[in-house]
Amino acid sequence: MQDHAALWSMGEIRATDVVTGACNALVAGLDSPALRMLAACTRAEADYDVPDLLPPALDDLGLTFHPSGSAAGQEAAARALAIRMLAGEITPRELAFRIHQRFGHELPLAERLANLDDEYDILENSDRTPSQVDADVLAEALRLTQRPRVAPEPAAH
Repeated sequence: MQDHAALWSMGEIRATDVVTGACNALVAGLDSPALRMLAACTRAEADYDVPDLLPPALDDLGLTFHPSGSAAGQEAAARALAIRMLAGEITPRELAFRIHQRFGHELPLAERLANLDDEYDILENSDRTPSQVDADVLAEALRLTQRPRVAPEPAAH
């Protein structure tokens, strides 16, 4: 659920994917009133209801909702994308491209991935092969997923 929230707040997945994630969490044995409300959203309601229902559902599960654009949220989204690549849902090239597209070279945690996206772009002029850059992306994704998470930013009053 934490990864779905991070990816949704970054625009990587749709609100309906968050609802599906809530359903999967219920099937896996997690339960709370807010999670049930989130899982009960229809496709037509998801875009309107997820913004209000997701934060309390995460809170009930002891998870953190990072505001869109926050440093912690960006890092959580970068980690979630790395996890998707390690699970085989996206390729190493897609991971590097998405990180570079979303954050440029401005997110220190994922800057190496942005640099590797640049390397993919100049492969024909280098002595490296795509599989060598893929291996570097894999190593960077592993590093990202094993690094301690950032504490949530305090809420504004």
